[in-house]
Amino acid sequence: MKAFPVLLAAAVLSACAASPSREYYDFQPKIANPSAIIAADIGFNQLAQQKGQWTAFRETAAKDAILFAPQPAAALEWLKGKADPAASLKWRPHKAFMSCDGKTGVTTGAWERPDGTVGYFTTVWQFVEKNARGDGEWKWVLHHHATLTAPRAPKEMIETKVASCSGQAPATLAPPSDGKIEKNGYAGDQSLRYSYIVQPNGARTVEIKLWNGAASETVIMDEVAPL
Repeated sequence: MKAFPVLLAAAVLSACAASPSREYYDFQPKIANPSAIIAADIGFNQLAQQKGQWTAFRETAAKDAILFAPQPAAALEWLKGKADPAASLKWRPHKAFMSCDGKTGVTTGAWERPDGTVGYFTTVWQFVEKNARGDGEWKWVLHHHATLTAPRAPKEMIETKVASCSGQAPATLAPPSDGKIEKNGYAGDQSLRYSYIVQPNGARTVEIKLWNGAASETVIMDEVAPL
């Protein structure tokens, strides 16, 4: 697993302090570059601090983005008219994973509320093209978070990993299970897969798989207890 220096992340964070707007999401993928989604995630956090938590979620969400409330919900509908809290939670990525084609990525890390509550998050990012030239911006398509009794230990280095470009990753779909809500999503080249299963009692599992050239290996497995 490659390591991404915190110094670079800190530089991005410092740069976005003045204005976290478009520069953090505008990026034309030419090669798989996990620093792009790290920058997007840091900019997302800065936008929340400056403009409000739910405002930032609305402005960076894809049209079909999903979050959990606790059942899966259309993000833009759920966020519509939702007032920002007086102070936003703060978060930072610890790891970033990216598809071979560089157009789908995942960040995961730690968050903290102003009242001291702590937890973790996982966010799936998709590069959304605006025109035929390939210009576009990063939008989140799936976001989930949960609380913890103790904070995740901070990382000295942000870990990164890119899917293999060798071979062909299959798109396999599991049969639906009674009483559960299940969904699978894939990068355009199928080298990154994200999926979730939500039980009627609110328990959920979010899994991220990355193609290694021979098989899809699980790199994130988040399990949230029932309500």
